Amino acid sequence: MTHHILKATKETVHLGGFSHLLSPVLTVASGDTIEVETYSGYYVYEKAPPEFVNQEFLDICQNLPSERKIAGGPHLLTGPIYVRGAEPGDVLEVQLEAIAPSLPVGFNAIRTGWGALPEKFHQPALRFIPLDLENKIAEFPQGTGIKIPLKPFFGILGVATPEASRTSIPPGSYGGNIDNRELQAGSRLFLPIFVPGALFSLGDGHAAQGDGEVNVTAIETSMNGTIKLTVRKDLHLTTPIGETPTDIITMGFGQTLDEALEKALKNMIDFLERFTYLSPEDAYVLCSLAVNFRITQVVNSPQKGVHGMLPKSILSQTISL
Repeated sequence: MTHHILKATKETVHLGGFSHLLSPVLTVASGDTIEVETYSGYYVYEKAPPEFVNQEFLDICQNLPSERKIAGGPHLLTGPIYVRGAEPGDVLEVQLEAIAPSLPVGFNAIRTGWGALPEKFHQPALRFIPLDLENKIAEFPQGTGIKIPLKPFFGILGVATPEASRTSIPPGSYGGNIDNRELQAGSRLFLPIFVPGALFSLGDGHAAQGDGEVNVTAIETSMNGTIKLTVRKDLHLTTPIGETPTDIITMGFGQTLDEALEKALKNMIDFLERFTYLSPEDAYVLCSLAVNFRITQVVNSPQKGVHGMLPKSILSQTISL
């Protein structure tokens, strides 16, 4: 296994979406680890305080080549990373070993026409929020004494699909803009692979976020992390599955929360059938008794997200993914 360092530069990031036509910025072997640098705030950098915009990020914002602007999404992603041996039908295991904000400030934005209450909060608003990286908190609003614990994660973890371009805004079977705050350091994400090499990209760093991400954004900030990418030919999935130290996570995406919940529930039933050998009916009952279904996000139009969390502590034997 080899350890790689992938810096975010105008040659190694792409804006707004995913595309299998993008040339890989790094090629790794299955099982390799990568230190990855990401930046956030491409469209707000001109309004940002100096500590939010270092020279490397400024170079990206001012000189990103047009061929690396993929679609209309607001997200700046590092990648794609080509994993040798990855083929369509395989699964990419993304082990999240370390995740930490790289700058002492993040931002939150309300965008006209977006969010859970677009008619009530229709005026755009941009706030920059200081981050106390030493104590791992953010005070908001400043001066109130309300202290939000920093629990950093990457909002976007995804692979390319056969489409020539795909916006980074909605999540899907490929992962993408999942915005699942459970996927912190120590977790794993399993993604179906659709194109050779998987072409994995990540970004959209969140220092803190509530379930739902109701006003469109979290505390968005530039984020560094260490990940391990492994090709799993022994697994076959059609939708992402997550695992934290305490829970198995199934996900559902749909245009309504009802649809997203139904898909997350069906995916959990399928998981229980496959890995614990329960009957479909017993799995359905167990979901009602012990699985916690939570709103992931309601703002990544046109896909809302719900995830189901199965506590590993209730299982009689360890599930090996």
